[in-house]
Amino acid sequence: MDVTALASAFVGAKAAEVQMAFAAKMLKMNADSAKSVVQVIEAAQENLNRLANVAAGVGQNLDISA
Repeated sequence: MDVTALASAFVGAKAAEVQMAFAAKMLKMNADSAKSVVQVIEAAQENLNRLANVAAGVGQNLDISA
């Protein structure tokens, strides 16, 4: 094997390593994003649960003219 073939193989291996690291980072970001969406949905559900106990008619006569 000549030197250029070895160098070419080394460069190719490094490029593949960088691509794999990038792919792993993107997968982690997608997982973090999904986790954040779940947290927002859970918070919204908690807020709705709090409002479920409010008496009927609360908030209907809101004066916003001021």
